Amino acid sequence: MRKRSLASRIYLSLIGLSLAGVGGVFAVLMWKSFMRAEDVDHWPLVPCSILESRVGSRRDDPDWPAGMPQEFRFEVRYVYEWQDRQWESTRYRLRGAPWSDTPSAAEELVLKYPEGSVAECHVNPDQPDQAVLRGETKAAGYSLWFPLLFVVGGLGIVAGAWRPRSR
Repeated sequence: MRKRSLASRIYLSLIGLSLAGVGGVFAVLMWKSFMRAEDVDHWPLVPCSILESRVGSRRDDPDWPAGMPQEFRFEVRYVYEWQDRQWESTRYRLRGAPWSDTPSAAEELVLKYPEGSVAECHVNPDQPDQAVLRGETKAAGYSLWFPLLFVVGGLGIVAGAWRPRSR
């Protein structure tokens, strides 16, 4: 059996390191997202009064028929007290409410958080101006295995490139 040339070993190592690097970047980003969601779950809950609750819309496509919204989302404004001071927020989640091509999801949230009602919101104790009605999803943490496959696979390619070939 022929021995691998140095050039082929370097080439395979670069491919493996690229795969591992990309997987590593995505794993880190997903871990940060998971930890941010975990942090929000530990923020104190305080009562908040809903001042405004409505379905917002936007139209990004200039070719879309005039006067017809293209996407919808839940928009809210509420006040809450933290450490004897009143604060205001417009965040449903840290990243805001998701946009949708139908208004039904936003309409459900308007019914869940009607104007004049009292709800509970999570307040960031380190930055009291930051509050959310709902915590973030932890799906990134549960899916972390996927980019880690690229890390392990990429490092396996590098190891295989330098392993002596058996006869």
